[in-house]
Amino acid sequence: MAQDLRKLMRNRPEAKSTLPAGHEARFEARLAKELSSEKQKQKSPWLQWAVAAVLIIGLGIFGWNNIGTPAIEGLEMVVVDDVTKVEKQVTMADISPELKQIENFYKTSINVQLASLEFSEENQELVAGYMARLGDLDTAYKELSVEMVEVGPTEAILTAQIDNLKFRLELLFKLKEKLKELKNQNDEQFNSIQA
Repeated sequence: MAQDLRKLMRNRPEAKSTLPAGHEARFEARLAKELSSEKQKQKSPWLQWAVAAVLIIGLGIFGWNNIGTPAIEGLEMVVVDDVTKVEKQVTMADISPELKQIENFYKTSINVQLASLEFSEENQELVAGYMARLGDLDTAYKELSVEMVEVGPTEAILTAQIDNLKFRLELLFKLKEKLKELKNQNDEQFNSIQA
């Protein structure tokens, strides 16, 4: 049963395969027919006009929605004395991933604290004062970002930005404490009136 495959392959009769007569002519005719029908499908001018119209309308809507917005990331429109100017800002995230994590941590913490504040008519004046101070700190932070573009990222500017974020967070903690004290004081007055 064991046979040498090399011998079998050498002794194998040569089988010549030939294509049927006229095969090549039929293939060329069929190929020409398929190609001509595809060209006719592609020559439909209405489809091309429809595609062009949809493309132009889409680009027009996109352009209309984005009129007046800065096209370059990191640019912010600032109104100064009724004159609009564009200022480039560099964030800590642009400098290094570690600074990005620090900035994100503080900004997230600030947003969480802002979201957890309870506003009422009694504390409206107190909250307005703290919010004005937070607005001043935010403006100072943006000025530091602009300065970083002009001077370059220095340790002093980065430290000032981190201190600004820390101070904003501390300010929100103080505001929450004051609001608790005010609420407790109002609760005590309410309880003493009822007693």
